[in-house]
Amino acid sequence: MIALLGGLGAALAWGAGTLCSARSSRIIGAASVVAWVMLVGLVANLAVIAVGPMPGCLGATDIAWMLVAGLGNVAGLLLEYSALRRGKVGIVTPVASTEGAIAALLAVAAGEALGVARAVVLAVVVLGIVLAGVAPDESTPNQRNGAAFWLAALAALSFGISIFATGHLSAALPVGWAVLPPRLVGVAVVTIPLALSRRLKLARSALPLVVTTGLCEVLGFVSFAVGARDSVAVAAVLGSQFAVVAGVAAYFFLRERLTRLQLTGVVLIVVGVAALTVVT
Repeated sequence: MIALLGGLGAALAWGAGTLCSARSSRIIGAASVVAWVMLVGLVANLAVIAVGPMPGCLGATDIAWMLVAGLGNVAGLLLEYSALRRGKVGIVTPVASTEGAIAALLAVAAGEALGVARAVVLAVVVLGIVLAGVAPDESTPNQRNGAAFWLAALAALSFGISIFATGHLSAALPVGWAVLPPRLVGVAVVTIPLALSRRLKLARSALPLVVTTGLCEVLGFVSFAVGARDSVAVAAVLGSQFAVVAGVAAYFFLRERLTRLQLTGVVLIVVGVAALTVVT
């Protein structure tokens, strides 16, 4: 039950953050969005740490996992926000949501048994990704959905590695410390360099969006980390349902429409990700 609630909480938070980042990335660009999101997230993360317990002695293995979690999340956000700037939320988020399946595969590689049922479900997810990515979009022929698809796929890989590492850390560190690496790495490699080079952008219309995204990122990771203590695979897969949250919201608020083939691919991804929860 803890993994279930943690994963669903992460999905709601990440879904809301994704929708806000889709708008803000088209206003100030992907790099600036990541920079502000990481800065806001770091402040929020430090507040969580301030009221929580301190970790014990960090070993070399813990530090290595923290670097993997941080770099994977920052790279994933840069790729995802770049994809959202080019393509539809309804296409980008289902592809990016396969991060949960990737994390599950990594868990299998680390020693978990896969089984025939999981293999079949993962094949369904892959088929959905292909349909969503290669389907032509007649309604917006000039929109670069092909580039958006591949950026989202790379984002999913980065996120999958990051959340697998975060799940590993959550078993050894307090929650606030387990979710800290992405914020530290993001501020160090994105926010500070952009600020020093005077390329850090911010528009008044983007301010509430990046603040909301930053808070949602931290809230989502905290929820996931709590759930991962019970089951990394279940929390990861349920957290990837943020695609449903963002896709439904984009339909109502951004007036996005998908072709039938794209919709078929999206449905296969969502159903596959949900089914993976059952067989995990």
